[in-house]
Amino acid sequence: MAVIKVHGHHFSTATAMVFCCLNEKQVEYEFVVVDLPTGAHKKPQYLALNPFGVVPTIQDGDLILFESRAIVRYLAKKYAGQGTDLLGSTLAEQALVDQWCEVQSQSFFSPAAAILFQTVLLPIRGGTTDEAAVAINIEKLNKVLDIYEERLSKSKYLAGDFFSLADLTHLPWTQYLVTACKKGDLISSRKHVKAWWDDISSRPAWKKVAEKMPK
Repeated sequence: MAVIKVHGHHFSTATAMVFCCLNEKQVEYEFVVVDLPTGAHKKPQYLALNPFGVVPTIQDGDLILFESRAIVRYLAKKYAGQGTDLLGSTLAEQALVDQWCEVQSQSFFSPAAAILFQTVLLPIRGGTTDEAAVAINIEKLNKVLDIYEERLSKSKYLAGDFFSLADLTHLPWTQYLVTACKKGDLISSRKHVKAWWDDISSRPAWKKVAEKMPK
C-alpha cells in the first residue's frame, strides 16, 4: 500500500491538524516540506497539486486532496477500523461531531486565527499589531468559549463522552493561543474548558505534533 504523502509545513495549523489525525488513526505517512518562507506554495510545482496555493495537500495513491477539514474527514472514514474512532459510532453521535466541527469552522476559527495573525504572524512579517483588532476578536472568542464552558460542563468532550474530530480540529489554533499568542487565560479562566484542553492537548498523537510547532 502506498504511503500517504502530506505536503505542508510544521508551522501551519492546518498541516498540524492533519498530522494529528494521521497519528490518532495510526497511519504511516511521508512528510513533504513545502517551504512557505520562500514561497514554494505559490510555485507551479505545488500549484499543480493545489491551485489555491495553501497547505496542506495530501496524495493518497491517485487521490490528491486539499482543505484540511476535508482531509481529516477523509482519513477518519478511510481508516475507521483502526486507531481512534473520530466520527462517533451512532448516527446521533456522528451528527454531534459534524455539528461541533461546524462550530469550530464557523465560530471558533475566525477570531482565533485573527488573534494569531495580529499577535504573531503580522509582527514576523514586519507589521504592527492592531491591538483594537485583537481586543475585538478576544471579545468574540470569549462569547464562543462561554458556550463551550456550558457544553463541557455536561460532557467530557464537545460531541459527547468520546474524543472526536470535533475536539481534534481545535488543537492547533488553541495551542498557538496558549503558547505563541500568550492568551492562555482564555482557556484557564474557564474550569471545564481548561479540563477539556488539558485532556486533549496531552494526547500522545497531539504531543508528537506540538513539540515541532513554535512556542
